[in-house]
Amino acid sequence: MSKRTQAYVLGALLVILLYFVYSFVFGKDASSGLEGVLASDAKFQPINVDEPHLRVDLLEKLKKDDYAGAHRNIFAFGPPPPPPMTAAEIERRDHKIYGPQPPPPPPPVNVGATLFGFAAMPQSGKRVAFFLDGDDVLVVTEGAVFLNRFRLDKIGNDSADVEEISSQRHVTVQMVAPAAAGGETPPPNPGPGT
Repeated sequence: MSKRTQAYVLGALLVILLYFVYSFVFGKDASSGLEGVLASDAKFQPINVDEPHLRVDLLEKLKKDDYAGAHRNIFAFGPPPPPPMTAAEIERRDHKIYGPQPPPPPPPVNVGATLFGFAAMPQSGKRVAFFLDGDDVLVVTEGAVFLNRFRLDKIGNDSADVEEISSQRHVTVQMVAPAAAGGETPPPNPGPGT
């Protein structure tokens, strides 16, 4: 079939399709149905059917009951206000505890020295930490006691684990850069290869 013949067949099919669409939309059957719907001026009357499963009395009761839920402003952000406290809750809140009080928790362990560096011993491979106590520099190996009350347990790359001997409580001391003499900031480290 040539292209010209295909075009004629396609045109004929389109004409037939348009005819059916026009007759369906603007035909006699469709217009009579529309006129019947639009011309209905009678008032709607529902059919009175008794439905045994429909409990109209309960529906009427729901209509009469007022909403007793929490009254809150839906435009205010945040949780709703707490319900009012009862007398027993107020008494329990205001009740004072008499008798011996539990002791306060012990204060946190405070190491008076500042960790500012570490090094590894070339012969033994043990690490040594450098602490600054005022103007004194303390060189402490792992397991040694310093300031007469602390034991250095382990030296990490940026911190040291210290145990207070009297209470056997542990604390981690973070490494800090020492301030330069005269309050100046130290020059930046140029790095390797420069």
